[in-house]
Amino acid sequence: MEVPDNFLGIEEEYSNYKNAKVVVLPVAYEGTATYGKGASKGPKAIIEASKQVELYDSETGRNAYDIGIFTLGELKTKETSEKMIEAVYLAVKKEISSNKFVAMLGGEHSITAGAVKAFKEKFPDLSVLHIDAHADLREEYEGSKYNHACVMMRIFEMKVPFVQVGIRSLCDEEAEFIRNKKIKTFFAHDIHAGRKWIGDAISSLSKNVYITFDVDCLDPSIMPATGTPEPGGLGWYDALELLKTAAGSKNIVGFDIVELAPIKGLHFPDFTAAKLASKIIGYCFLNLR
Repeated sequence: MEVPDNFLGIEEEYSNYKNAKVVVLPVAYEGTATYGKGASKGPKAIIEASKQVELYDSETGRNAYDIGIFTLGELKTKETSEKMIEAVYLAVKKEISSNKFVAMLGGEHSITAGAVKAFKEKFPDLSVLHIDAHADLREEYEGSKYNHACVMMRIFEMKVPFVQVGIRSLCDEEAEFIRNKKIKTFFAHDIHAGRKWIGDAISSLSKNVYITFDVDCLDPSIMPATGTPEPGGLGWYDALELLKTAAGSKNIVGFDIVELAPIKGLHFPDFTAAKLASKIIGYCFLNLR
């Protein structure tokens, strides 16, 4: 039997738009990649790999598709990153105005700014849980303020507070900015020995939280398929514990997974990203609080 071409490969009963609580938005964009290429192929690879993810979740004891998940067509553009961010903003705004929970699959990290802009309008007290290897706090990079390395600076300018987790690569100016602005940052070298930091990280967020998950936050041993890999990243269960804790105590309004750059013939990174998306949806909707 042919598997439906949508996230998790689920049948129409659970994947139609009307009944779906979750909308998956694939954004196939990489206009400012600075090292490894291929993030524009990430959304398609995640959706394809998701068809192999078991629907039953052993933690929640339920099927991930129970709440209904609809998959939109890929959002594409060949224009500037600034225009792409605006396109993402409009697409996300449309879905949240229909009370849909948006799970965005990138694509490069610059697209997150568009989603945060839309959520900020609906949730004035919004904060962001930024999970990444890089601080992404440059004022501009390679001549662009909308480079993937600048996304958190653009979010800072929106007056949206954020907590950073897993950071292990930044420049002098970013380090100074973090110190001066007292940005709550959990560096990878400080958190590798245990999980006591997770409660502190989550308690620093507001009630309504958007999660942006750059896959390079994970250690390259489990996530080699990304444009700017950094050694010393989070392990799988540390990342899940952080996400589960966030979903258990905060109102997660939406999330994105970005910067997967598929490697031909190497399937496990694509599957890892797909499983991660499924787990976040499960934590947000299937866990009893």
